[in-house]
Amino acid sequence: MDNQLQIYNTLSRKKEIFVPLHEGKVGLYVCGPTVYGKAHLGHARPAVTYDLLFRYLKHLGYKVRYVRNITDVGHLANDADEGEDKIAQKARLDELEPMEVVQLYTNDYHKNMEKLNVLSPSIEPRATGHIIEQITVVEKILAAGYAYESQGSVYFDVEKYAKDYPYGELSGRKIEDMQSNTRELDGQDEKHSPLDFAIWKKAAPEHIMRWPSRWSDGFPGWHLECTAMSCKYLGETFDIHGGGMDLCFPHHEAEIAQAKAANGHDAVRYWMHNNMITLNGQKMGKSLGNAISLDEFFSGEHALLEKAYDPMTIRFFMLTAHYRSTLDFSNEALQAAEKGMERLLKASETMNGLSPADKSSVNIGELKEKCYAAMNDDLNSPIAIAHLFDAVKIINSIADGKESISAEDLDALKSLYNTFVFDLFGLKKPEQAEGSNEAFNAAIDLLLQLRQDAKANKDWATADKIRNELTALGFVVKDTKDGASWELK
Repeated sequence: MDNQLQIYNTLSRKKEIFVPLHEGKVGLYVCGPTVYGKAHLGHARPAVTYDLLFRYLKHLGYKVRYVRNITDVGHLANDADEGEDKIAQKARLDELEPMEVVQLYTNDYHKNMEKLNVLSPSIEPRATGHIIEQITVVEKILAAGYAYESQGSVYFDVEKYAKDYPYGELSGRKIEDMQSNTRELDGQDEKHSPLDFAIWKKAAPEHIMRWPSRWSDGFPGWHLECTAMSCKYLGETFDIHGGGMDLCFPHHEAEIAQAKAANGHDAVRYWMHNNMITLNGQKMGKSLGNAISLDEFFSGEHALLEKAYDPMTIRFFMLTAHYRSTLDFSNEALQAAEKGMERLLKASETMNGLSPADKSSVNIGELKEKCYAAMNDDLNSPIAIAHLFDAVKIINSIADGKESISAEDLDALKSLYNTFVFDLFGLKKPEQAEGSNEAFNAAIDLLLQLRQDAKANKDWATADKIRNELTALGFVVKDTKDGASWELK
């Protein structure tokens, strides 16, 4: 496959040309949500990031198996080895069964992903559906000598592993520094070292979610599910593992260690991490209590929001920043994204009404090269968007008669523009009141046609009145050689 897609590999800390393990096929695994609350803006960032990757890989001609998990057990409060399961805790507070909580918020997540036009993954496995596979991984790690049983729980022996493999290679941490910065904690006397983490946890009497094993009735450690499910569906070695930067340590570091301990080699060839969304410089998340749910963004019903925002505005807002850069929320940034997206969508309508000329005064081939160069440079969506705004200028200049375009180049422009705006970036016209919008657009077009008829009949007073009234209402009316066009200010 002839492409020069480069991906920043967190493990090597550099951009690398992407070469799949199996020609023409890509295995992609992404850490999905822990479903104990409503989906928020922080969930949208990785969803849109890896949706862009999924779309682009398929556009390049690859057959992609995209696996994104649902965590529905084992993720304890504060991401620790002790304490209450986040889902069980929510179930207790709301007087629900844990699986009711899981189903409620999984449905909510799916609904919001659909609104954001995020494509469904090829496979969406749940942790609770793969207990047997996780127990098998625990057995393999024990057999390899990198784990130990203690009082019914099984812990990964980090210090023993670190004698054979570099623990901390993904996050850039050194085992010596971690050892010197840890201390013995109350209630952790089951562990040989504070660095060790649970891969199977004995359930306390009050713990609802439990499964039988030879060690105890218990549940798998949070880090284990991704190791088990990624290898089950993508093989012991696969191409890309994605997730949020906040998962780099300890979650992804633990995944690397578990896979090497169980199978004797790395599982992942390219590690990708999207950066965080922040609110006043602090990570936005449910556990921090500063998350704004996606439903609140769509309705505008939150104290920090000045208005409701269409899902496509949220999606475009994500794409205006590179996925590895921090994205800080503000109403001003969202409203700027809203205006930018409207310009792109309006230009699409203008483009579809262009008439070709004999020759072109614009270079569409160069524009195409720039757009693909940006995407091949580690999915640099903000640079690609900047080139699309160059395309908007070209489209408007052609519509105003300042530039010309041949039929061949017009077809190429339409193909390029539609591919990037709609197929890759996944934008679509705002959902709200689509039926009303159609009637609204038809009404304005009818007024412009009446104005055109008045001009043809030399009824200048009526023609001017229609234009002036529309201008007063906030419309910009442009007269072109092909007739009049309009847009809202």
